[in-house]
Amino acid sequence: MDESVVMAEGPWSHRFVGANGSRFHVVEVGTGPLVLFLHGFPEFWWAWHDVMTRVADAGYRAAAIDLRGYGLSDKPPRGYDGYTMAADVTGLIRALGERSATIVGAGAGGMIGWAAAAFHPKLVNRLVVLGAAHPLRLRAALFADPRGQFAASAAILKFQVPRYEHVLTRDDAALIGELIEHWSSPAWAATPEFADYSYRCRQAMQIPQASFCALEAYRWVARSALRLQGYRFVKLMQQPLGMPTLQLHGSLDTAILPRTAQGSGRYVTAPYEWRLLPGAGHFIHQEAPDVVTGEILRWLKNPT
Repeated sequence: MDESVVMAEGPWSHRFVGANGSRFHVVEVGTGPLVLFLHGFPEFWWAWHDVMTRVADAGYRAAAIDLRGYGLSDKPPRGYDGYTMAADVTGLIRALGERSATIVGAGAGGMIGWAAAAFHPKLVNRLVVLGAAHPLRLRAALFADPRGQFAASAAILKFQVPRYEHVLTRDDAALIGELIEHWSSPAWAATPEFADYSYRCRQAMQIPQASFCALEAYRWVARSALRLQGYRFVKLMQQPLGMPTLQLHGSLDTAILPRTAQGSGRYVTAPYEWRLLPGAGHFIHQEAPDVVTGEILRWLKNPT
């Protein structure tokens, strides 16, 4: 698959920015305070094409990136640990000429957002997390809730199998489409918008090395569990967050269960809000863009 499949035209501009030793594909629109959008698995920057333009229209500089290993960003063989990917995000904030930014992350991007805020608090002034539990909440739920979160993570646990990236891209990345459908609400999965989104994500995951890189982040989580690097990560993530944090979650999310994510507020000492969106699945930024945009703008303009 040619990389150009992710170069969609629109009111935004595409450019490449160097940060943390790698080159990242950044899509920007608008001017004002920086809002940095992080996509999840198995997405790419297009996950935010609707929300980011609305945020820009409200007076902000909206920038969506392809995470390390995805889309048009660099795909080095290593660097998919929580430390490096958090540093990617905060390095991009500086590379974009800003001293701090609001981070909005969905799914795996939300997990990176939690880590970036914990490791580099001076660079993150606000945090919005969609469909993602705090990493320590997820870690605890995998052990404490075997019939719940552990069972829900069965598909992701298969990512530990060597060369599983070839399974992901087989038959025009059919498994990617199946995962997106499984994690989405039935109502959205029946729409033309879902079919288009699934097609775009399947194409992007077939870019050479993208599937391998995407799985490496999940493999690091498993490999580090019994290593000193993983122990240090857990200790650092226990640092409470001092920036206002908004957490949005779909009530029908089957990837990260609502009960897994709900306890994440214990790691935030600043103003914190939790909102459950009825009838939405894992991809709430796609399933309910009006509500998500409204909540992001409300949080950005909140004086606390």
